[in-house]
Amino acid sequence: MSLFNSSSQYPDGEEPDVEPAASSSSIPNSPKPSSIPRGKFGMFSGIQSILTYAFLFATLFTLFTPDNLFSGQMLTRVFEAWQANPTTMAPLVTEVVNTDMNRIGIVSGHWKNDSGSVCSNGLTEEQVNLRIASLVQSKLTAEGFQVDLLEEFDPRLSQYKAIALVSIHADSCDFLNDAATGYKVAAALDSAYPEKATRLTMCLVDRYGKATGLQYKTNTTIDMTSYHAFGEINTETTAAIIEAGYLNLDQQILTQKPDVIAQGIVDGLLCFIRNENVVPIQTTETIVPTQASP
Repeated sequence: MSLFNSSSQYPDGEEPDVEPAASSSSIPNSPKPSSIPRGKFGMFSGIQSILTYAFLFATLFTLFTPDNLFSGQMLTRVFEAWQANPTTMAPLVTEVVNTDMNRIGIVSGHWKNDSGSVCSNGLTEEQVNLRIASLVQSKLTAEGFQVDLLEEFDPRLSQYKAIALVSIHADSCDFLNDAATGYKVAAALDSAYPEKATRLTMCLVDRYGKATGLQYKTNTTIDMTSYHAFGEINTETTAAIIEAGYLNLDQQILTQKPDVIAQGIVDGLLCFIRNENVVPIQTTETIVPTQASP
């Protein structure tokens, strides 16, 4: 049964001419034409593709450097570049610091070996040296250095490597004469790098004298220039020994103002390490006997 009446739809009984449907075997199937103009769409799509690839290649080329071509850092950044909303940047690689170039050795004279000079009031050189050396260690540590507090015959002294090493001692408790006051500084008699050893001694002489007000003595002894530790440490380590004062006439400043004494040694080391200017001290040598006068 038809849903439409052909006589009522077309008046006067006329029907439009209708061509018979073509046979499916005579006309091949073809896709319907698109309503969107092909030319405009193709041009827009091509430009968009070019811009997208150009952006990606530019991003990749900025990430590729000789140092990070195949590093984990580079790969992380490439991954983040593809994210819609990257939250963090890959951490930068920090350089590893050579610990030997940040190390300083401080030998506390006679520590754990013997008492050194012994005064009539019971004060020992070992005690005085250790207190000063401990303060030097603390001050240099605060400056950012790795500081080793070493015993007199510390096993670590064998081939010890550091920027510098200073051995701290004090002179005799005996009254020798009125000139037996002040400090002495010496480097190794046969140093592998004499210019460095000379500079370290000059810095210690200048800065220690300015900090303490004590007089510099030039009458160093063979025990100082041939100090045992000089032959034990690595030849790359610049070293010196300081007699911080006499335990007789200088006992007051050595025991009551050890912070001042320690600061003078620290200033001398920093002068050497930081290559600060130093002016040689003009001195007049005074002969001090090695033992008390009769």
